[in-house]
Amino acid sequence: KGEAAVRQIEQEDPDAKAEFLQVDLADLASVRRFGDEFSSHYDRLDLLINNAGIMATPFAKTADGFELQFATNHLGHFALTGLLLDRLVRTPQARVVTVSSWGHHFGVIDFDDLHGEKDYDPGGAYAQSKLANLLFTYELQRRFEGAGVDALAAAAHPGWTATKLPAHRRMVRMLNPLIGQTPEMGALSALYAATAADVQGGDYYGPGSWGGLRGHPAKVRASDRAYDAAVAAKLWAVSEELSGVRYRWPVGNENQAT
Repeated sequence: KGEAAVRQIEQEDPDAKAEFLQVDLADLASVRRFGDEFSSHYDRLDLLINNAGIMATPFAKTADGFELQFATNHLGHFALTGLLLDRLVRTPQARVVTVSSWGHHFGVIDFDDLHGEKDYDPGGAYAQSKLANLLFTYELQRRFEGAGVDALAAAAHPGWTATKLPAHRRMVRMLNPLIGQTPEMGALSALYAATAADVQGGDYYGPGSWGGLRGHPAKVRASDRAYDAAVAAKLWAVSEELSGVRYRWPVGNENQAT
């Protein structure tokens, strides 16, 4: 699919320069390989959209021993952003956009059972991972500001979009034709957060109609839990420990993660 997308881009714009690099966000070794490969090719990174996601899957663990949804939706993106941090810092006005979900409203970060080993609920695990996306975004913005980095972190969600994401949610699949908007419409919020001139650090965008389920992008408010700075800081520390990627913030213009 990635290679087909590159061909389509090149067909529609012969002057475009597109390259496909593969990464499995559920595998931290793959994330590290991707970070090394990207950094060996490119000296700057203007925009990172953390968009990979799975939804309400049956219980499974990754090769690293983490619950699949938490690992893919949050930990993989946390590690990827950290490994690309030096490229982001080198790039004036860089942006990191992380894609959450309207479903984050149902999420709670269960530090006593992050990986669902005591009590696994597919929908609850999904909501937790999507809340983690927002906690990460707001904490990343606070750390950008604290380190004096000329970059911003924002978030977006696609509303109810008719894709194959809810493969394990029969009712959602049945309602897709009635409620779901097109993937093109669902992508607009992330694209707005990534490109619009009025976006500020910590902004969150989603569809502006149907209670946030459909429509063109609008600035929206996340759940109160998403703005809990203490929980965000604790999740950050736990994520560094679990992923093995520790963000090292710049002195002057030096920055890297290990």
